[in-house]
Parts: sequence; C-alpha cells; structure tokens
Amino acid sequence: MWRDHYAHLARYNHWQNGQILAACATLDDGERKADRGLFFHSIHGTLNHLLLTDRMWLGRFTDRPFPVHRLDQELYADFATLERERRLTDQALLDYTATLDEARIDGELSYVSASTGQARRYPMRLCLTHLFNHQTHHRGQLTAALSQLGRDFGTTDLIFMPADA
Repeated sequence: MWRDHYAHLARYNHWQNGQILAACATLDDGERKADRGLFFHSIHGTLNHLLLTDRMWLGRFTDRPFPVHRLDQELYADFATLERERRLTDQALLDYTATLDEARIDGELSYVSASTGQARRYPMRLCLTHLFNHQTHHRGQLTAALSQLGRDFGTTDLIFMPADA
C-alpha cells in the first residue's frame, strides 16, 4: 500500500525533473547560473542542491552515506553532467522505492543532520515524504524562475502525470 504511494511519487519526481531539465536545457549557462533570488541563488544552484539532497537521503535510506560538506555545495559545474547525474539519481530513487516493504516504511530512520551535525531519528514514512516534498518545494522555485524567463516547463499537476512516466 505505502510502497505503491512512494513508487508513484518517485515516478512523479522523475517526470517533473525531466520536464525541468528540458526547460533548463533551453537556457545558456549564464542564464542558468545567474542569481535569480532563489534560496540557492540560481537555477543551476537549485538543481545542484536538489541532486545533493536526494543523494544524501538515498544514502541514508540505503546505508550508503553520501558525504555532504554544505547544502549549497556544487556537485557539477557542467549542465550536461548535472543533467546526466540527475537522471541516474532519479532512476536510483525509482529502483529504491520499488524495493520498499511495509516493515521498512513503518520503521524509523536514524542519521546525523548535515545542517546541524546532530543525531536525529524520525519515522521512515516522514523521511520518505520529506524527500519528495522537498523536491516539489524547490521545483516550485525553478518553475517560477523559468516562467520569468519565458520558458515552458509543461504540466506540473500530479493527477496529469502520464501513465508511462
């Protein structure tokens, strides 16, 4: 039951990231890296942050930590590399959610916070929901920036996700 829910969110995440990347590919590097007043300053900075945090959470979920120095660290300066790595990470999230079982979802996750250095423990369901909610939050910033630049990023409503996404 819950595994299907998170698998659905992973498909949505994959679909939306694909649309965002396609819209971002129509920008030149200067447009992607210009400060747009976003929390991570630029479109490029926001894309990097999302990739970094997804890898961090996926590492926590799979007991394969992804070392993070800062939440604004740049993983990839080159858009083509960032795009490729985003797609690989989205596939890893799809694969991970397909393997979830209800016992794991009903469990807890312990980790050390990247922002505070403090140990934390939360219900796994909350952590999984946070991962996808965090993506949606920052994609909202990206779609606003893309709209201001006159770029079409497509439909974003979950209920309109294509069946093959």
